[in-house]
Amino acid sequence: MNVTTAMIKELREISGAGMSACKNALTESEGNIERAVEILREKGLAAAAKKAGRIAAEGLVLAAVTDDRKRGAVVEVNTETDFVAKNQDFVNFVKQVASQVLETNAATVEDMLSEAWGADNSLTVKDVLTQKIATIGENINIRRFERFEVANAGAVVEYIHGGGKVSVLLELASDNAGDALVEAGRNVCMQIAAMSPKFVSRSDVSEEFIAKEREILTQLAVNEGTKPEFASKKVEGRLNKNLKEVCLLEQEYVKDESMSVRGYLEKVGAELNCAVEIKRFVRFETGEGIEKKVEDFAEEVSKAMQI
Repeated sequence: MNVTTAMIKELREISGAGMSACKNALTESEGNIERAVEILREKGLAAAAKKAGRIAAEGLVLAAVTDDRKRGAVVEVNTETDFVAKNQDFVNFVKQVASQVLETNAATVEDMLSEAWGADNSLTVKDVLTQKIATIGENINIRRFERFEVANAGAVVEYIHGGGKVSVLLELASDNAGDALVEAGRNVCMQIAAMSPKFVSRSDVSEEFIAKEREILTQLAVNEGTKPEFASKKVEGRLNKNLKEVCLLEQEYVKDESMSVRGYLEKVGAELNCAVEIKRFVRFETGEGIEKKVEDFAEEVSKAMQI
């Protein structure tokens, strides 16, 4: 299979590896992007799945919650330029989209687009979106959303970082849903925004994920020349380190590195005289996984293709 410039670009954005390394990995994997990422990791040329893709597209991610904190929503709306993303008209539109998601029962963006816009039954969400595109003069895309609803005791907490570059939605279960719980939730949201965990705890990590990590780390150890009798210990040490980085409760708490996030929540629970449990979270970053044109990329790829 021929390795194309688009494939090299995609792999480079996912892995952060060099151009020639990406080309070689794609050749070895016969064009399979996922396998190419694994090959780069096995050779120590890519981070351990820390990047889902280069952050590129413009726009905003915003979160909203109801006054009783029983429901929350986070949305991403993309536009073509950062200039438009900072336009107050666009910002207000994204806030209205977040409010729409907060009240809707739609499961997908497509479903929501066909709904009535707020209390105005004369227009659909798609109608208003089309009007905004015409008014602002750039393509605008409601890309995704997530909605949480608390079934029992607890609260939904939101956090918006960098004016809408990163937004986090967190569901906490606790018998105490007062201001102290919200403050603790916001601290955890900041942790999520900064450290990008993938799971709440190790119990949420699938055996498939662990098996794949172990396979990749084993090959990495072999490629480094580790003797077979020492490979297993080295692999398990690296696996535990990787899991600590991707599991929220196992991470060092960014505001106090003497404790983990789990330790921080236990401390909060003791102060509130009740348990505090993280049920789920979601972290949106503007444009993650979306390509953005890089003016000098064609020349860079062209050189790599000659290697």
